[in-house]
This record gives sequence, structure tokens and C-alpha cells, in this order.
Amino acid sequence: MSLLPVDEALKAILARVPAPAGEIVTLSAAAGRVLYAPVIADHDQPPFDASAMDGYAMRAADVAEDIWLDVIGTSQAGAGFPGSVGHRQAVRIFTGAPVPPGADTVIMQEEAVREGEKVRFTAPARLGHSIRPKGNDFATGQVLIGPGTCLTPMQIAVAAAANKAELVAARRPRIALMATGDELVLPGNPLGPDQIVASNSFGLTAMLAPYASTIRDHGIIPDDAASLRERLSKAFAEEPDVLITTGGASVGEHDLVQDVLKELGVTLDFWRINMRPGKPLMFGTSGKTLVFGLPGNPVSAMVTALVFIKPALRAWLGAPAPLTWHLPLAAATPPNTARRHFMRARLLQREYGPMAEPISQTDSGHTSSLAAADLLIVQPELDPGRPAGALVEALPIDAF
Repeated sequence: MSLLPVDEALKAILARVPAPAGEIVTLSAAAGRVLYAPVIADHDQPPFDASAMDGYAMRAADVAEDIWLDVIGTSQAGAGFPGSVGHRQAVRIFTGAPVPPGADTVIMQEEAVREGEKVRFTAPARLGHSIRPKGNDFATGQVLIGPGTCLTPMQIAVAAAANKAELVAARRPRIALMATGDELVLPGNPLGPDQIVASNSFGLTAMLAPYASTIRDHGIIPDDAASLRERLSKAFAEEPDVLITTGGASVGEHDLVQDVLKELGVTLDFWRINMRPGKPLMFGTSGKTLVFGLPGNPVSAMVTALVFIKPALRAWLGAPAPLTWHLPLAAATPPNTARRHFMRARLLQREYGPMAEPISQTDSGHTSSLAAADLLIVQPELDPGRPAGALVEALPIDAF
């Protein structure tokens, strides 16, 4: 079986992702969620002409050197002046307060001389100055946040200003994880002969948590067909939206996952990808469950999840495709093989802008080099290598 190109594999995965669906969330629980329905303003903000500073509101035409105006009242936030401003009249006003009818300018208090109920100004009036017009921030019917937006504190703030106590966010999938391998032990346990510490499920949980409603870790399964069958059957019985296995995705004598998945009725779309790290990647479906079989090598597992599972989950939520950067190289890259290479790299900040510094380590089990990376340089198949300064495509590792 030939290796499937990366782009074709991703296209096949995205074709299996269901359309987004919405659910109501409170504003206090909306941070980090992806918006399903737009946030539309149903009032003007501000709802009236408002003062942008503490000072006095008056008619600009009435302000001149040594001209005193009568102070006829006060307008403050939550308690506007009930009347209107006439010829040679002024109202004491505070930031955020309604500008009374008749006034067309606000002059800051530092430029005012107050004596009793009279006021004059040491600076000329500028028509409309220091007034926030009604609807200046947003107007009734305006779309404030569009669908597919990952809600940040700034969007939460504008939704609150729009008087929204609840939002409609995209429903997040339920994810199930399991690791396979006789050699694995959980972190914190003593290592026996020929054993290694399991890291994949912990890294994947941290990576995928922003996209999931729940992540259920089914633990470590030994390399035994009966045990695999039993544990996978229980996992499928819970009907997760996405099931992810790590390890056993190759075709070696002890790589049993593919056969057991097929026995359990999983339809596999493909199981070998033209990429490094991460060639032995499986993808298929079991009913409505998307099934990913990731390689056991930690770097391969994390890279394939970033390249394939994150875009699938973004599509599930209705979010745009993951961000791709184009950055100059801080050092040359070597020639590539016939497989697309997702090369580890650091993001360097230089006085003339950011650059990508390739990390030479390519071992698929070398977790410390991946931990030191900020980016994955996407090196095309049979790329001859690029000199320092050349622009390359890069995927940020920790971006949503």
C-alpha cells in the first residue's frame, strides 16, 4: 500500500467531521469556547451621547475669552441632568454621563475656572469635543462577534457590554484516549527492566482539552488481542465522538490495534501517511465515532495530533483552519526525503522581526527537542533545503 499524501489524508478526515452544532453557555463559562451563533447588538452603545471626561458641557458657540457661563446643574453617570442647556449655560458633567440636550461640547475641568455658579474656560471650545456619540461603540443590529470566533477576554467584554448573559457556542466533542504497549508504566511509578514511562495520553490531553467537553483516559492496554478487544469494546460502548489510540499502529508482529479495530467494525480509511515523523497513522469511523490510531513514539503522536486531529476538532467547532505562518529561516535546512517533514523549530525574536530556527534533532522519540520547539517547519517532499533567510511555512505548536 502506497503512502497517502498529507493533504489527501487531511481532506479525508475533514470529510468525516460532522457539521457544528450549538449549545447555550453562560457568559462566565464562555471564555475559550468557539462561537456558534453571532453576537448581534440589540441596543446602541453608548445608548446616549456621553461625556468622555470630567468637565463642563455647553454650546461651543458660547465659549470665548472672559465669557462666564451660568452653571445650571450636574450630569453624572446614572443620573443625567433633567433639563436642556441654553444660551450661555453650562452643566457640570462627569465621565460617562449623558450630555444634556442643547450642549454640543465638553471642556475638561482642568481648563475651567469656577466661581460660585459661574464658569469660564481657559481654552477654546472645539465643537463635539470629548463627546462619545450615541452608538459610537456599536449600534443596534451590528454583528459584534462572528461565528467561528474563539472567545477571548476581549470578546467576552464586548458581549457583556451588549447585555448578553448567555451565548450560543459550538458543542465540543467527547474524546476517549488509550495507550497500548507492554513496556509502558504511568508517571510516578518505578521502572522495571525494559519499561518506559507513558507520556502520550498526558500530552494529548493537554493539547486537545481546549476543544473537548470531556477527555476520558482509558489507561494503558497491554499488547494482547483479548485485552485490546475488551477495553476497546468498553470504550466504544460509551459512544465517544472521537477515540484516539497511541501505539500499535504499525504492521509489526506486536502491532495489534488495526486488526482489533477492524474486528470491532471500524471502517479504516487509511493507515499510512507520507510524512515524518508519524508515518503509521490510522483513521476510520465506527458509527458516529471518529477513530484515530496514532504512532506510539511520543514525538510522532504529538505531531500527527497537531497536523490532523487539531484541524478536525477545529472543523467540528466551526473554527477556521489552523493558523499557518511564513517566517524567514534563522539557519539553513538540510535536503528532505520523499516524505513531508514537520521539522521542529524555535521561534526567535530579532530586532527586524521573528525567525524560525530549525532544530536538527529528528528522532521520533526525542521529546525534549519537541518541548524546546515553538514551531513545526513544513518541509515539502524532496525539498532541496533552504538557505538562511528563505521564507518557510510553519505551524505554531501551542496556538489554539
